[in-house]
Amino acid sequence: MPLFGIFLTFIAFEIGVAIHKKWRYSLVNPLLIANVLIIGFLCVTGISYETYKIGGDYISFFLGPVTVVLAVPLYKQIQNLKKYWVSILAGICVGSLTSIFCVIATSKIFGLSETLMLSLALKSITIPMGSVVSAQIGGIPSITIIAITITGITGAVTAPLVCRFFRIKNPVAQGVAVGTASHALGTSRALEMGEVQGAMSSLSIGVAGIFTAIITPIIIPYFI
Repeated sequence: MPLFGIFLTFIAFEIGVAIHKKWRYSLVNPLLIANVLIIGFLCVTGISYETYKIGGDYISFFLGPVTVVLAVPLYKQIQNLKKYWVSILAGICVGSLTSIFCVIATSKIFGLSETLMLSLALKSITIPMGSVVSAQIGGIPSITIIAITITGITGAVTAPLVCRFFRIKNPVAQGVAVGTASHALGTSRALEMGEVQGAMSSLSIGVAGIFTAIITPIIIPYFI
């Protein structure tokens, strides 16, 4: 029943939120906790992922509309966008290229297959875009989705720590970095960091997704 997957996801996330409110550590991110709880529950009970996915697909459906809604905080920060648009676009493009080249380098070092490299190269864009582009360029959409999810959770957990470690204090730069590296899941954390960070991160999602979808098929063949 679809309600099973929806109910399980809701309960797991609410537990994650409650734990996060109590301890307030980056590692107790609600998204990370929810994923661990859901995977653990399915493993212990022996319930298949396909059964859970019936309801999970209903939740995934809203990823697109939610991403569009992120345009609202961006509109509120339109002055910052006009002021720093060159730096913002440059940062997003460089960040996207860095993500792709990191995957290529890692694939070469560990001898990963061409198909796996193509699947992982799209790890920093949203699931709706990543799954479609992965199939078009010869990757495996299911692996791409897993890579995107792990990247997003990692970004949501470590974003504040990384910004502090590298002394990234400008809110515009923080938002661009988080959104470019870890798409919508990272943006959820950027919104907690501040309104400017959330707006810039939401902009980075769309631009990075389009840029990555265009440039990846062009770059990858040169390294195969």
